[in-house]
Amino acid sequence: MAECLSFTGVSAGYGATVVLEDVGFALDAGATLAVLGRNGVGKSTLMATTLGHTTLHAGSIRFEGKPIDKMKTYERARLGIGYVPQEREIFPSLSVDENLNIAVRKHGAREAWTKDRVFDLFPHLSARRTNMGNQLSGGEQQMLAVARALVGNPTLLLMDEPLEGLAPVIVDTLIAAFNRLRQDDGMAIVLVEQHARIALNFAPRTLILDRGRIVYDGASRPLIDDAQKLADLIGVGG
Repeated sequence: MAECLSFTGVSAGYGATVVLEDVGFALDAGATLAVLGRNGVGKSTLMATTLGHTTLHAGSIRFEGKPIDKMKTYERARLGIGYVPQEREIFPSLSVDENLNIAVRKHGAREAWTKDRVFDLFPHLSARRTNMGNQLSGGEQQMLAVARALVGNPTLLLMDEPLEGLAPVIVDTLIAAFNRLRQDDGMAIVLVEQHARIALNFAPRTLILDRGRIVYDGASRPLIDDAQKLADLIGVGG
């Protein structure tokens, strides 16, 4: 299977501060990966490094076989990397429609994700398409953040704690949508999440970080079946 994303010996951080140390992994095209760990261990920095928002101190990053170490963030996005930030970062003074219009982009000959398709994925958004971003609930804003990333037609979707602070019914809606993406679209997905059990059940493979280093990279099922092992690795039972 073709490789989507790979880190080789990556050390990165912010200015002189190193957060990630000697991180290496490879993600196949269409594969799904959960990234877990305590707060402050480097999960969001892993996302930021993929996007080019950090200082790369050592190592290399490749996307679909191409080195992207020296590329600007917008150049990486054009290659097919989509991002759902933890803070959502929708435009509050633009409508749902307008937030999506500015993000619509073909990826080569591929145009699988249109506005109509994301409204099918999130019918709740369709009913609010003329609402301004600041008129949406937190759950609706999160749906919009995901929808905005999708209409860019990425081949890799990075999601940084998309379930944080949301009501259980909204969590269920988002997980159902993520499962559709994983099963039907062939898009590679990296999910950073504090809800360990949800993430483990979603992704067949899990990467766990501690103090900027990978301490587990393997199947999710053993962590689901062994609560003590999970607690030892991330400090919670899930």
